[in-house]
Amino acid sequence: MEVEWLEIRQHMGRFPPFDALSDDLLDEIAGQVEVAYFQAGSDIFTLDQEIHELAYVRSGAVEVYRRNGELYNRRGEGDIFGQFSLLRNHRVRYPVQAMEDTLIYFIPEALFHRLCEEDEHFADFVELLRPRLESAVEQQKKNNDMMITRVRKLVTRYPVMVEASTTVQEAARQITDYGASAILVLDAPGDNPRYTFRDSEERAWQVRGILTDSDFRKRVVAEGLSPDTPVGEVIGGRPIAIQSDESVYEAMLTMLRNNIHHLPVMYRRHPVGIVHLSDIIRYETHSSLYLVNNIYSQPSAAGLARLGPDVSATFVRMVEDGADSRMIGSALSTIGRSFTRRLLELAEAELGPPPVAYCFMAMGSMARNEQSIVTDQDNALVLADDFDPERHDAYFLELAKRVSDGLDASGYPYCKGDIMATNPQWRQPLSVWKGYFRDWIRDPTPERLLHSSIFFDLDPVYGENVFVEQLQDLVAELAPQHKLFLAAMARNALNRTPPLGFFRTFVMEKDGKHNNSINLKRRGTAPLTDLIRIHALACGSRAQNSFSRLDDIDRTQLLAPGVSDKLRYALEFLSMSRIRHQVIDLQHERTPDNNIEPENVSDSERHTLKDAFQVLSNAQKFLKFRYPMPSSAERRRR
Repeated sequence: MEVEWLEIRQHMGRFPPFDALSDDLLDEIAGQVEVAYFQAGSDIFTLDQEIHELAYVRSGAVEVYRRNGELYNRRGEGDIFGQFSLLRNHRVRYPVQAMEDTLIYFIPEALFHRLCEEDEHFADFVELLRPRLESAVEQQKKNNDMMITRVRKLVTRYPVMVEASTTVQEAARQITDYGASAILVLDAPGDNPRYTFRDSEERAWQVRGILTDSDFRKRVVAEGLSPDTPVGEVIGGRPIAIQSDESVYEAMLTMLRNNIHHLPVMYRRHPVGIVHLSDIIRYETHSSLYLVNNIYSQPSAAGLARLGPDVSATFVRMVEDGADSRMIGSALSTIGRSFTRRLLELAEAELGPPPVAYCFMAMGSMARNEQSIVTDQDNALVLADDFDPERHDAYFLELAKRVSDGLDASGYPYCKGDIMATNPQWRQPLSVWKGYFRDWIRDPTPERLLHSSIFFDLDPVYGENVFVEQLQDLVAELAPQHKLFLAAMARNALNRTPPLGFFRTFVMEKDGKHNNSINLKRRGTAPLTDLIRIHALACGSRAQNSFSRLDDIDRTQLLAPGVSDKLRYALEFLSMSRIRHQVIDLQHERTPDNNIEPENVSDSERHTLKDAFQVLSNAQKFLKFRYPMPSSAERRRR
């Protein structure tokens, strides 16, 4: 791999719109660009000149002029120009001159058009970019969320690399000279082809490991090793690395899982850089993982309560950075679980170890990984079967109370329906819970159907996860066998209908508080979630997330081809419409809710809302036919 080619792709991969491209497309660009140098004051493009290349500023700066000679714009490192002429008549409309000594990468026209065709983000960027939006777009891309930003964007220079035979003294000198905090150790190819590569001289190497400043202190100085000790004798086991195409989110998880602070970044098998934990922390001071780390460092429930504004800030940040509803729901659910776990840890530290094993269980949106910023708490305790109420319940009541009070103080209000572990009905041994679930499925009364719609979205949060997993298995086993239960759940799901009247006009809420508005949860996302849950129960799915449930439903071919895709589209659009309006409320210092007013919705969004509601309406009509009520004879046979 040529060093120059690698440097080109690595530099361009840090700037929009190239930062969002796949590694394969970056390879194409790096292999085809032509490099040109322009002295300060020289012309790069002249008026009406034919143009067949997109220009990328590698270093230096250029000035763009209007036809009358007036200065129009300045472009610097990482900027592009010439795209509008390529998209129109191939004639330069705005002359460009080097403001200082400048290096330009020219991308051929054919490749430019291919990028537009194969990458929607690239096409949007070059076709919609306007000077007044440039700073906002660039800032948004720089602040992109960890889950959609590629880790290569954090790499700013090549790693320092030494051979395994290099002495620790020489390695230390190189770390100092290069101002690095770690070096990669190379050796002859061995038993790990994943980390074997060829350098610019076609010599084969294998990355054996990494040596950090901390390693020098602990493994060399503290152990009293000789300065002549080869670094190959000092490094630890097999290296842990990440591919450059992976997300910053995955890089953070890799560091947390392996308790490391340095992570080599590989392009395929070639080392291209080293990312330090501090790089990610600086880049993502408002990310969900940064907040989660802060949650676990809090020494008290009062400290947790002070983090409420940070949750809102994280939510707003993710929406502004273009995360979809699944990312947002997963991040907010992770944050909610972290509050719960930390409160349980603090409670156990004060109350002492639990007298019997237990699992703290979440229901509803947290269990589905679909939380939004408007949510309350739905939780329960599943206790070991050796639980004795007289001897043990006082402990678990106090535990539940501390968690519920702490969640309420942190922005997760008490459940109005009292679906919380503080309610003794929802603080029971595993055998009792199994009895609940069997009764709800076998004899679905209205009250039991309500409980099923709440508790059949369930997931462990803390403790003996196997208790809740047994309940999930029980539901997946029993539900498909009971037609009456599925039929009753289907009819129960029809109580909340989409807000469509004749000729598909909107039907407004008339609840006194939100007149002439639409509650997107009650009339949209909630009934969609209900009907997806019923199909998932019918096919024995153990998934909790609605999108994952649709994947399971697809595999069983329970729905006609294309129906699941429509449901995904409708759920995503309605969820994001709800989320975006909650962000608007927060930005205007209003308490966020689930309501929107159609007059505040753009024409295009209003049109698409109707399409999404129509998908829901059609899916609800199908429920009655897919899950008919069993006849009296069928019921008697059961």
